[in-house]
Amino acid sequence: MPKMIFTDPSRCIGCRACEAACRECDSHKGETMIFIDFIQRAASVATQPTLCMHCVDPVAPCAQVCPVMAILITPEGVVQQAEPGRCIACRNCVYACPFGVPKMDLEARLMKKCNLCFDRTSQGLQPWCTQACPTQAIWYGTFEEFVSQRKGRAVDRTVFGAQEVRTRNYFVLPEDQSRLDVVTLLRQAREETGRPEREEAWVL
Repeated sequence: MPKMIFTDPSRCIGCRACEAACRECDSHKGETMIFIDFIQRAASVATQPTLCMHCVDPVAPCAQVCPVMAILITPEGVVQQAEPGRCIACRNCVYACPFGVPKMDLEARLMKKCNLCFDRTSQGLQPWCTQACPTQAIWYGTFEEFVSQRKGRAVDRTVFGAQEVRTRNYFVLPEDQSRLDVVTLLRQAREETGRPEREEAWVL
């Protein structure tokens, strides 16, 4: 069975060990392609690891909108970062990603993102981030291993309004949630903060 990453925000302590480990990846030595987002920093210590979810359906929106086919997908479903010899820094991928993952290096004129440490995972090793995470908030294994070893519901479907995205990697949610509904969460957050609601398309 294929292995994938399971991200459990409830376990994240914001230590950024994953970011430090990601800098060791040979494909982007010295730079991190995983980020820790601080949720309502003034009111909470909650943190959220953000890394590429390697979209399956629709198949990698970032790759679909690339006009020069610089973003390739391996037979295992790993969405690679842009090929330096092809990328024209048009930023289509940045705008298309529903998770806000691709980062444009303007100086290098190259899109960069997590490629699941393909140099390691293709040889049976763990990604750097999962190996370094002290609380296993970012965990690597098969779905069967997760069910037998971990708590929580692993979901590979995220809803953005009318658009549902299925991913290779999983989010870990409480047992009573069958999918991650981003629009509902944003609506609840706006109601709590009093901010006006704005509806717009996310993935076309």
